[in-house]
Amino acid sequence: QVQLVESGGGLVQPGGSLRLSCAVSGFPFGAFWMYWVRQVPGKGFEWVSYGNPRSTTTYHHDSVKGRFTISRDNAKNTLYLQMNSLKEEDTAVYFCARSGGYNSLDYWGKGTLVTVSS
Repeated sequence: QVQLVESGGGLVQPGGSLRLSCAVSGFPFGAFWMYWVRQVPGKGFEWVSYGNPRSTTTYHHDSVKGRFTISRDNAKNTLYLQMNSLKEEDTAVYFCARSGGYNSLDYWGKGTLVTVSS
């Protein structure tokens, strides 16, 4: 059974940092591209970052470039998102998701809420 479980969200002040984790099980983690996607309350989904199985190729949305870093530990079956210099507009529910190929995401976690507020 495929499972993705996010953790690490919370309340942080603007300019602060958080590291999100996504523990996965039920599939060969080291064989899949993985994504972080966020949903701002009341709005649609926005991809944040994604990377290949060995983290040698990563992409970050322009809105987070230079502030967020996606990484992974394949031995621990865990995906990470290091978020620095957080802004209020980063407030969202953050999801990790597995790439199903062909621009699709086939498995998602339940998300973790990040609130950036003073």
